[in-house]
Amino acid sequence: MKKTTRAFWWKRGHPFSLLLLPVSWIYAAVAGRRMRRAAGARAGVPVLCVGNFTVGGTGKTPVAEALARAAREAGKRPGFLLRGYGGKVEGAVLVDPERHSFRDVGDEALMLSRLAPVAVSPARADAAALLEQAGVDFIIMDDGLQSGRLKPDFAVAVVDAKRGFGNGRCLPAGPLRAPLKVQFPKVDAVLLNGAGGAEEQVRQFARSARRPVEVLHQQPTSDSGEFAGEEVLAYAGIGDPEKFFATLEGLGARVRRAVALADHQPISEALARSLLADVGAWLPVTTAKDMARLQGGGGPAISALREKSRVVEISAVFDNPAMPAGMIIATLDAFRRRVEADRQRR
Repeated sequence: MKKTTRAFWWKRGHPFSLLLLPVSWIYAAVAGRRMRRAAGARAGVPVLCVGNFTVGGTGKTPVAEALARAAREAGKRPGFLLRGYGGKVEGAVLVDPERHSFRDVGDEALMLSRLAPVAVSPARADAAALLEQAGVDFIIMDDGLQSGRLKPDFAVAVVDAKRGFGNGRCLPAGPLRAPLKVQFPKVDAVLLNGAGGAEEQVRQFARSARRPVEVLHQQPTSDSGEFAGEEVLAYAGIGDPEKFFATLEGLGARVRRAVALADHQPISEALARSLLADVGAWLPVTTAKDMARLQGGGGPAISALREKSRVVEISAVFDNPAMPAGMIIATLDAFRRRVEADRQRR
């Protein structure tokens, strides 16, 4: 199903949601049964899954990056594992940013390859094997909580504190990828991103499921004065573009035109020309994920937009600074227990 969000998913009692309820019940039953029955392959190294309960942006990629840095500080050689959403690869591929474009491996894979080795494959176990062959000894699986193809040693779900679980319904009537009662047992902790009206709802569900909640927020890594006073053309194809526009305004930028694209939407020559029409007056600013989709060729308008655009990089900051290292330790401990259990069964 295409990764895009619908406004009515985040409102209770919307007629569109009610109309889609019968389809949603079928989807929930199928997705829930698949998650319950999934056995999942095991990797030969520790695997930490960073997932989310809903479609749409929750901020899990900056969390994955923060965990990779923590793993490196712990003396590990981390690598990222992704499905490669939006790419065209059919088998497992080790991402080479010099050779691959987002059309090959997806925009998130290209983003993450700046930090550590990345492997993509719909069959995640194959991608895990590639990472192991490349010398990776700690895998961070960005997404994949619902697939069950590779079983993680430790799993967290990132939840946006403003949106929460939306209307609480499964696709297509709501944003949930599977029923919460099936998803919660699959995670070891919930990471609450930011603050907002859904915070207490998330905490209540977590308490009922006996899952700890850790709080983080996301902040720009750019110089806080870099965009102050700038008149900007902001464009973003992420799960929640409005959050990006608000971030720019928080940096002191004056957003003169805000272009909200669908999540993972490719930027065509026509769209690039439209955006460039305002570049003379305003500074084009975008996200790292959108910039990844501008890499790897394209026509003259795409090339010009890439050269003129500036990027706001985002990082995840935990309220408890020790939490990223704590999750790395928890994953390593779970892996050791798994190895020992396998040894005893032999």
